Amino acid sequence: MFLDFFLLLKKEGLPVSLREHLTLLEAMQKGLANYSVEDFYSLSRSVFVKHEAQLDKFDQLFGHYFKGMQFISEAKMANIPEEWLRKNLEKFLTEEEKAMIEAMGGPEALRKRFEELMEQQKERHEGGNRWIGTGGTSPFGANGYNPEGYRIGQEGSRNRSAIKVWDKREFVNLDDKQELNTRNIKLALKRLRVFTREGHAEELDIDETINKTSKNAGILDLEMVPSKENRVKVLMLMDIGGSMDDHIYTCSKLFSSAKTEFKHLEYYYFHNCLYDYVWKDNRRRWNDRTPTLELLHKYNRDYKVIFVGDAAMSPYELLSSGGSVEFENSLTGVEWLQKVKDHFKHVAWINPNPEQSWNYFQTTAMIKEVMENRMFPATIAGIQNTMKSLLNKKVVNQTA
Repeated sequence: MFLDFFLLLKKEGLPVSLREHLTLLEAMQKGLANYSVEDFYSLSRSVFVKHEAQLDKFDQLFGHYFKGMQFISEAKMANIPEEWLRKNLEKFLTEEEKAMIEAMGGPEALRKRFEELMEQQKERHEGGNRWIGTGGTSPFGANGYNPEGYRIGQEGSRNRSAIKVWDKREFVNLDDKQELNTRNIKLALKRLRVFTREGHAEELDIDETINKTSKNAGILDLEMVPSKENRVKVLMLMDIGGSMDDHIYTCSKLFSSAKTEFKHLEYYYFHNCLYDYVWKDNRRRWNDRTPTLELLHKYNRDYKVIFVGDAAMSPYELLSSGGSVEFENSLTGVEWLQKVKDHFKHVAWINPNPEQSWNYFQTTAMIKEVMENRMFPATIAGIQNTMKSLLNKKVVNQTA
């Protein structure tokens, strides 16, 4: 059985050897992983995996080969938390049932109906399609289904179709110390180079020194110049929370690499789309926000602006004032994006969603059009093309 697992690893390209397989068997004979899948996983990983880049593939192959081996006793089954048993409140409808539910006519109609129900409703409600409650098809409540509505009192998103969220959600800052597998990203970011010489003359100019020395009959004549540094200034605006939770690891690697490579880096967070405010710290985003208009006054046109977000949201959030899921924005999302684009000379968008999925989101196509097709995937090639576009260089294989 373990021989077959070893052969699977070898077949799929992991650099494993017979010596390592014998080491695993020897460790098993000495009782290092008795009757525990977790212990065996840790042991086999330490034996077979030689580099962190191989961890993901090993995990996938281990899960594929040993799927179903974990035993769950009746005693453990008896200790299932009570909240798990209450999941019957979360009503998952069939596709036919979902198709029968009609939207209520946009943000204004939903707001008016919500205000009426707040005045009329006097008690808790479960199920149904009218009141503010749980597990039903009403546009207002939690743990049910409606194509568009207000989410109230629900931990986390399920269908990601709410156009307003009446809860104070907590977002997590991106990790700027993330170093795992960031080397290639750093190399891609290095393409954004704008070198200038400033400061004291402290670096030897070899070519000019040789030229002056030869003209001076061989008497050494040193020529010093200021050091040449990358003076590029970058402003990163990053989507956080909601559907972007799926991309925290990727965005943390990108953010960490950017903080290392760009000496002049400024960053702010937004949610879903750029609106009236941005913020630096997600833990204080309700109390310490920066007006977006201030960014246009504070940072000059030479800053290279990089948006990072999946561009997937309700169309209302782009096209309607007050369309934000969290507050009443004065201008539409499209208007704010256009303001940024009009002020800064170089703007691009990095999308962590796979490029082949962009056509499934109407708002992705709309934002891509606003960006004049300067939207690129969060791959090494995509980041390289982003850097080229910010320098007005020709981008190869740019998506039309």
